[in-house]
Amino acid sequence: MTVDELKVVLLWSTVINYGVLLVWFAAFSLAHDWVYRTHTRWFRLSVETFDALNYMGVALYKIGILLLNLAPLIALCLIS
Repeated sequence: MTVDELKVVLLWSTVINYGVLLVWFAAFSLAHDWVYRTHTRWFRLSVETFDALNYMGVALYKIGILLLNLAPLIALCLIS
């Protein structure tokens, strides 16, 4: 795999992952009650705990995107 192919892969990976992040945020903010009811069928969670877990999940996912997709893409763009 060449550097140019790797840059394309990282770019599309970043775009897809940010799409997943936006869908997660939209589902959490627009359908909060439905998602909460669905998850409380399986787990005992208060609304505060559910919100905190989702917030932490979004934050960790975003950090993963930045560290594993965007940072390597920027580094490859800078060296080539």
